[in-house]
Amino acid sequence: MPRETLVPEVFGALQGVRILSTGSLIAQPFAAVLAAQMGAEVIQVERPGSGDAVWREVGLRIPASNGTDPDPSTSWLAERRNEFNVTLDMSTADGRELFLEMAARAEIWMESSKPGTYDRWDLSDDVVHARNPSLVICHVSGYGQSGEPSYLGRASYDMIGQAFGGLMYQTGFPEPDPPLRASPWTADYITALFCLSSSLAGLVHARETGEGQSIDLSQFEAIHALLAGTMLEYFQLDSVRERSGNKAPAFQPYDVFRASDGWVVIAAIGTLFDKVCRVIGLDPEDPKWAAARLDVNEVHGLEFDALLRGWAESRTMAQAVDEMNEAGVACSPVLNARDSANDPHFQARGIHIEWDDEQVGRLKGVGAVPKFSKTPQQIWRGSAALGADNDRIYGDLLGRDAEQLQELRDAGVV
Repeated sequence: MPRETLVPEVFGALQGVRILSTGSLIAQPFAAVLAAQMGAEVIQVERPGSGDAVWREVGLRIPASNGTDPDPSTSWLAERRNEFNVTLDMSTADGRELFLEMAARAEIWMESSKPGTYDRWDLSDDVVHARNPSLVICHVSGYGQSGEPSYLGRASYDMIGQAFGGLMYQTGFPEPDPPLRASPWTADYITALFCLSSSLAGLVHARETGEGQSIDLSQFEAIHALLAGTMLEYFQLDSVRERSGNKAPAFQPYDVFRASDGWVVIAAIGTLFDKVCRVIGLDPEDPKWAAARLDVNEVHGLEFDALLRGWAESRTMAQAVDEMNEAGVACSPVLNARDSANDPHFQARGIHIEWDDEQVGRLKGVGAVPKFSKTPQQIWRGSAALGADNDRIYGDLLGRDAEQLQELRDAGVV
């Protein structure tokens, strides 16, 4: 049986799941929106007056249709769909009570702040769990809720998480080139996936047992957990994995190659090397190419790389991609936004969709991923203006009448 929800059309695998989201910027709120695209009801809380000003307005912006609200950023419009938006000052007594009433009606609360923020507002996990013992609480922070005390209060953003988590050291080309960040906001989006998956795991436990719990998710640990064998290599072999650019360090080809009109990636592992040899006119039985496959920096490895680059430069992207794929070798063009929009496979899978946004009107962008056979995702609402759903949430859900709502607005609580 579907649970109670304010979502106008019940859909998706997470229908009836109510999520309270109180974080800012990218990682934690994006986790909530991913759930909203699967049918969850998400109530996003922002500060009265300013809201999440940085993410609402940073970067390229599209004019607001009413001509009075601030023009929202493209990132906000793309990533804040399907959510209800309210404003609330939780540091006030009335704001604290409204928050607890919402938490009492939710199954998951996700937040991102420095440790101790909610404790100062008398909203510790113990206080919140006293109001709702089955609530799953996911705390997202740069350095975690516990550990070395001098780290816990540090500010952290996407590139900080990449640097401290160890991803940035391996990203880019060898010294003396500097480490590079993975773009656009890789640490934040990875953290969002950890936030959503762990919260849903906690929800399964809570529904089976009635017991809520707290989840401590640090951004740097989400990154550090995805470094493959990096730390095992250090602890077991005393080896520090270094930057190698786009190349794989132990086999080839696995790199970016320039074609006559752009760039392509050719990735051949194991026996696929022989197929690459045949495509570019080399004899894979020649012993020197067998060595070149595994030792990319010895003389024959460098020779093979030069021959392959010459082959690629003599072809267009489309020709290189077609010839390699016909031979069973993985090869793809390196696409930009225009390329993606016009690619027939993107179009055939319906990846780019149109939707109505309450702030700017009709938009086209990326739809919900992935595709569910029984419980498809939907985009039923675009982004909302700051506090657009105050009356709906505080009035319809929490029972405040018009006079009480006006008093809360006048006092700056909402």
